[in-house]
Amino acid sequence: MFYYVLKYVVLGPVLRLLFRPVIEGAEHIPDDGAAIVAGNHLSFSDHFLMPAILKRRITFLAKAEYFTGPGVKGRLTAAFFRSAGQIPVDRSGKEAGQAAIREGIGVLERGELLGIYPEGTRSHDGRLYKGKVGVAVMAIRARVPVVPCAMVGTFEIQPPGRRLPRLKPVTIRFGEPLDFSRYAGLEDEKAAVRAVTDEIMYAILRLSEQEYVDEYAVKAKQAAGEKQQPGRFPKRRRRQRIREQ
Repeated sequence: MFYYVLKYVVLGPVLRLLFRPVIEGAEHIPDDGAAIVAGNHLSFSDHFLMPAILKRRITFLAKAEYFTGPGVKGRLTAAFFRSAGQIPVDRSGKEAGQAAIREGIGVLERGELLGIYPEGTRSHDGRLYKGKVGVAVMAIRARVPVVPCAMVGTFEIQPPGRRLPRLKPVTIRFGEPLDFSRYAGLEDEKAAVRAVTDEIMYAILRLSEQEYVDEYAVKAKQAAGEKQQPGRFPKRRRRQRIREQ
């Protein structure tokens, strides 16, 4: 109940007013039945803008950290994400991927829309990164179509590290549903799930027109952080020597 209050009364109208989202290809979202909406992930704002413009309810798999924050702020954040239709998924440990798949399959078995970001995390530089195969496993196992989605402009309004988004228009594009019924029974075959995942990512790429990087986003973030580190320490040392003089 609170989901619809949030969507139609509280948050939805505000987001539409502030960001004036342009919707393209909304007719590709099925009116009923289970389906996966797989999109790029550029900004924290993505979690709210897509659900705000869809007619149907959509459930996202969200990182568990959003639900485990300390204190009053943490409890309020967790309550908000649950009300917004987010399901916490622990991304640590060997069983993390299987846990996410089980949660996603449960949503699909109820005939609902499942939202997922195949990259697994937000892009730190606005590029599109290699997709993880969990989306393919769920699509094949549940035998549901995958609707590719591209968020365009959300990186510019709220890049990583920015708390409050800039008030600029964004575009949300949906592509034609992808049918993977020809892979039925092959969800445990590495070559099959990789092929399905790459096809999904290519469809997202065509919609988003981003630069593609054939590397997982998590590894790219780590590498970018390691490159930045050496440049920081000399500056701190120089400032310390100046103060000592």
